[in-house]
Amino acid sequence: MAGSPHEALHRIFQKDPALLTRALQRVLHVPFPEPREIAAMNVDLTEIEPVERRVDTLLRAETDEGTYLLVVESQGKADDRKRGSWPYYLSYLYEKYRCEPVLIVITQSSATARWASRPIRLGFPGWHSLTVRPLVLGPDSVPVITDERQAERDVPLAVLSAMTHGRGPQAAAILESLASALRTVDPDNAAVFVQFIDSCLTDPQAKQMWRDLMTAIQYFWRHPLAEQVREEGREQGREEGRVQDRREMVLRILEWRGVQLADAIREQVEACTDLDQLETWAQRAVHATDASELFAEE
Repeated sequence: MAGSPHEALHRIFQKDPALLTRALQRVLHVPFPEPREIAAMNVDLTEIEPVERRVDTLLRAETDEGTYLLVVESQGKADDRKRGSWPYYLSYLYEKYRCEPVLIVITQSSATARWASRPIRLGFPGWHSLTVRPLVLGPDSVPVITDERQAERDVPLAVLSAMTHGRGPQAAAILESLASALRTVDPDNAAVFVQFIDSCLTDPQAKQMWRDLMTAIQYFWRHPLAEQVREEGREQGREEGRVQDRREMVLRILEWRGVQLADAIREQVEACTDLDQLETWAQRAVHATDASELFAEE
């Protein structure tokens, strides 16, 4: 289970290896050949000497133009030690497998993306013995997917969009479209994607919105992560606390979606003590364009 942004950012490609080549082709516009086969590999690059080195994710892609090793590194911030380790990884992999290695860096930070995209040149000016040019997936290259139909066409890419843009101003629209798109995929896969996103969302408001959305459509509660949240809820103890949580959730979803709230509607939500009714209103709030739609069928 992915428990941090670092893990989730690269493990999305273990979950759907083909997403990586689609991202290279469609996001970075790199003419990477279409793989006939792509599979995860052992990430351990440890030598016989007692020095342990591991890449984050390693995939082997078989194409009509040859075999490639796709090295995925999840990067939270600039780290000058990578100037030595990344060239080492690529050289070691080429020597071990005799396949062309390709370095892909994924990050949630635009500043880190700019740092990572700079070539690493080893040697002296004008004659570099080795040049490493990482391909970078980050907020400035991964598309912002806020359209529900677009998210449904490629759910893993929409997940990647949510993970890389979770700190940005369009996070709410991205999460909302993805929440709807998750209905179209297998529940077990959806639960894994939910965990990846939950791990990557570092903004407290975005994380709370995501959990509210998942609660409203029930996916979140099928995943083990939900037990942690339920345990937090048990600490509140009483039914009154759960009811108040649901009232706040209904109002938060409407506010995040930019739906105008009349005082009368706010008062009706805040006066409700029926937990099931509040759950129903929360589900309607996910798609409502007018606050009165909460009560349309009543």
